[in-house]
Parts: sequence; structure tokens; C-alpha cells
Amino acid sequence: MRERLQKIIAHAAIASRRKAEELIREGRVTVNGKVVRELGTCADPQRDHIRVDRKLIQPEPFEYYLLNKPRGVLSAATDPKNRPLVTDFVKTGRRLYPAGRLDYNSEGLIILTNDGDLTRLITQAGTLKKFYRVKVKGCPTPVLLRNLEEGVVVEGERMSASAVRLLKRGNNAWLEVVLEEGKNRQVRRMFESIGHPVMRLKRTRIGMLSIGELKPGEARRLTKAEVEALRKQAFDQKRKASKRVGAKQ
Repeated sequence: MRERLQKIIAHAAIASRRKAEELIREGRVTVNGKVVRELGTCADPQRDHIRVDRKLIQPEPFEYYLLNKPRGVLSAATDPKNRPLVTDFVKTGRRLYPAGRLDYNSEGLIILTNDGDLTRLITQAGTLKKFYRVKVKGCPTPVLLRNLEEGVVVEGERMSASAVRLLKRGNNAWLEVVLEEGKNRQVRRMFESIGHPVMRLKRTRIGMLSIGELKPGEARRLTKAEVEALRKQAFDQKRKASKRVGAKQ
């Protein structure tokens, strides 16, 4: 994950951020063998070779966590309004980031990691299916649910669900929604467009990972086998999606 050089140096405990800026201006910092003097320069501490006075900055080991995000928590690592953050629920010395987002008032499965490559795979459209349990106002007709699968245009943007299944009828219905794309507030916007606004939204799965028995606010570390399986599934789905696009052209 790319960050400003002075931030990387400060997190490596080599110098304060202000002192790191001085080191950069003085030409004492190199990225992949090249001297860098621009303060706005960004680099990836996991992929780039960053040296200060010829001393290599060692990248942080990767960590991976699965969190059951409660409602009223922001899917971010920082917030100027000081609202609760998903990173508050994991105790670690690493700088973690959410791999994708859930709305402030949504809940459920979210992955926290410092692995930028895996984050990109998880958030890229067409790599991993995301499963949601959704409560909506009223009970949509089968025709309306098919419309969501075939695609609707919301504010000039076309979006669709891979599958929509009615779980429980009633004055306010429960449904399972499966997405392969991840547009901003997609589930909420889609149901608003058909006149059945979302009352509650919970993500239950990302690819082969399920929320399991985790209670809201609980997190667990992913095993090495789970991370490798998730990565493989994402790569496989990405290749399949590329082949489908190629076949259509």
C-alpha cells in the first residue's frame, strides 16, 4: 500500500515525520536506488527498497484479521471526527487497513490487513463474491428482484446483483443478496431505486470466508491456509472474468 515517504520513515521509528522531511530534502533517502527529494513522493514499504542513510527500512510482516463490524463504526483507519473505527477492534502493533468498506450503519464481515496486494484483489470487481443478509421495507415482488439481477440504472450508473433470494416474507422482508461488484452503497441504492429501502444490512461472506460465530465487535486472526485459499480463489475468479470478457470481444 503506497504511502508518503515521511510517513513510512516515521512508522519505522527512524525519525519523527518532521525530521523525516528534513532527511528527504537533504537527499539522504533513496527508493529503489534513486535519491528522492520531493516531499510528496509515495512508496510501498512492502515492495519498494527504501533506505535512509543507506540503511534499508524493513517492511512490516503481513497480518490478516476477520472482523464482525458493528453498526455505527467507520470502515477506515483514521477519522477527523473521531468516530469509532474498525481498526479499534484489533489489538496489534501493525498499521492495518480495511480491505473494502461497509457503510457506517451496515454490519458484518470485513477483513483488516496491511497486505496491499490482497486488499486490491478483494476490492476488485469480479474477483470475490460478497454475500449480504438484507432487511428491506415492504416485500419486493419477484419481478422487482429479477430487475435487480438483470441490472438497474441508479443516478446514471448501472449496477446489478449476481443473485437475490427471498429468505423471509412479511411486512418487512429478509433477502440474501450476492454481489460481484462493489460500487458505493450499492445494495442500499439498488433497493431504494425499486421502492424498498434497506432497514438493515449485514455482510455474511467474502468468497470462501464466512462470519461464523463471531459476535459484533469480535475479530479473529486468519490462518495461513485461509489467506492462501482466499488469494487463490480471487486469482481464479479474476482469470475466469478475463476469459469471459475476451470471449465477448
